[in-house]
Amino acid sequence: MARRVVCPEADLPPGRRVLLDVDGRSIGIFNVDGRLFALRNSCPHQGAELCSGTLGGTMVPSQPLTYVYDLAGRVLRCPWHGWEFDLETGEKLFDPASRARVKTYPVAVEDGFVVVDA
Repeated sequence: MARRVVCPEADLPPGRRVLLDVDGRSIGIFNVDGRLFALRNSCPHQGAELCSGTLGGTMVPSQPLTYVYDLAGRVLRCPWHGWEFDLETGEKLFDPASRARVKTYPVAVEDGFVVVDA
């Protein structure tokens, strides 16, 4: 992996996302409430540009007749078929038998710049 500078930290405020091309691989970098996430911009289903999908949350397991909404802003939904992935882990949030996941990358702020190891 090589460390790449994405942008100045000020150019990626909370609620924003940017795309970076690293040796022909498109990677999306997201700022969700001050937390940074980076993942491959390709849905494992049919190759859609995953990072152009919507961000939201999801219902999580809970007691009967109780509804618990969690992962706010961390669930990325594919724009083509609605497959959902956790930004932090790249794990899918559907079909427990499926092995689909999205590659994630370490991302941080160093000396005022967002950097990703890709």
